Amino acid sequence: MDVSMSFSQDMDDEYEKLIRRMNPPRVVIDNDSCKNATVIRVDSANEYGILLEVVQILTDLNLTITKAYISSDGGWFMDVFNVTDQDGNKVTDEVVLDYIQKSLGPEACFSTSMRTVGVTPSTDSTVIELTGCDRPGLLSELTAVLTHLKCSVLNAEVWTHNTRAAAVMQVTDDSTGCAISDPERLSRIKNLLRNVLKGSSNTPKEAKTVLSHGEVHTDRRLHQMMFEDRDYEHLATAVDDESSSVQDERQRPDVCVDNWLDKDYSVVTVRCKDRPKLLFDTVCTLTDMQYVVFHGSVDSEGTEAYQEYYVRHIDGSPVKSEAEKQRVIQCLEAAINRRVSEGLKLELCTTDRVGLLSNVTRIFRENSLTVTRAEVKTKGGKALNTFYVSDASGYSIDAKTIDAIRKTIGQTILKVKNNPEEQHQQRQKPSSQESPTRFLFGGLFKSKSFVNFGLVRSYS
Repeated sequence: MDVSMSFSQDMDDEYEKLIRRMNPPRVVIDNDSCKNATVIRVDSANEYGILLEVVQILTDLNLTITKAYISSDGGWFMDVFNVTDQDGNKVTDEVVLDYIQKSLGPEACFSTSMRTVGVTPSTDSTVIELTGCDRPGLLSELTAVLTHLKCSVLNAEVWTHNTRAAAVMQVTDDSTGCAISDPERLSRIKNLLRNVLKGSSNTPKEAKTVLSHGEVHTDRRLHQMMFEDRDYEHLATAVDDESSSVQDERQRPDVCVDNWLDKDYSVVTVRCKDRPKLLFDTVCTLTDMQYVVFHGSVDSEGTEAYQEYYVRHIDGSPVKSEAEKQRVIQCLEAAINRRVSEGLKLELCTTDRVGLLSNVTRIFRENSLTVTRAEVKTKGGKALNTFYVSDASGYSIDAKTIDAIRKTIGQTILKVKNNPEEQHQQRQKPSSQESPTRFLFGGLFKSKSFVNFGLVRSYS
């Protein structure tokens, strides 16, 4: 029986490869038809997760997706993306354009190495994944333990959301600069970090520590870790509590789920303030929840974003119950809010050294600052770190505190990147607008034809 199932799986894999060889992906990059964006059109045989893969590649190249039109009915994937660089200009860098062609075009069918721009290689380092209850000073405690255990943090990303914290760290041995392979040492690192995560918390959720040496896409893993940790469940309590500081600080995204019974689709709409990587965050969450996007549109020109998706569960059904509907809404709200940058942004740039991260976060903790999000990078012997910090007691950060911290760390090493007054700005809800996807695909459904998919010129 096992042999038969294995043979069947091998046949399915070979059949999929054959289909892709017969119908290789086609990528068209157009810098002429739209005056303010580069238009990228991707046609390919459809497969589960391909939308996330395309969005992930474009996002990892630090491109901004201002508009997108998605269609994947009938076994074929046809998407159009309007993109700009970080300065809002068309993409003209030949290296970037060539990478897009190779990553999404025919060569991608036969070379998985083409799809690794956002994947952190970790054969020379150890990857540590942490999830647990957030508290002031947690990052300081974790990095202090790693320094004590003679581990250097090369790269790290830390998110906090709804009392939960998640981190993905790349570490090496201080003395060798290589991955840590000794089983006993790995076990000790894992146990000590788990003890720090547990702290004195009485939360029923367990702290989790995972060590590995495989490749990892950090943003994707953080979403998966927080989703598995069910951080979205805290959202209902925070929403119902009118005195919640989280809701005082920012207005909830407007997420709606309705069923289009005539077509057996669930229509998911998202309206919120635009920010980098927003499309990746929502598509990643829908994919992790095992929903397939058949049609959709995205418009994020300006300060507000509107996204609309026509989805079914991977089993072919639309959203079946009110409970499922609420879960989709809560998970998307959580995905949007996880990366919202609360607090004062501080950037650190200096020569990397053993214990640097531990020392910096200790100084933050001693000055009653808590880290709400962090991105740690090491490049060419330089530490390039970004921290979002807030007052541990919930008050506005005193400018004198920041001045004292900068004097301790170094005025030229640590720089303030936004104004403290900006911490309490209210997020404005976008005004309602006509659904471009319902208008567009309503006509397409009636004609039952997707041949003339003229979105590049019509909607640029």
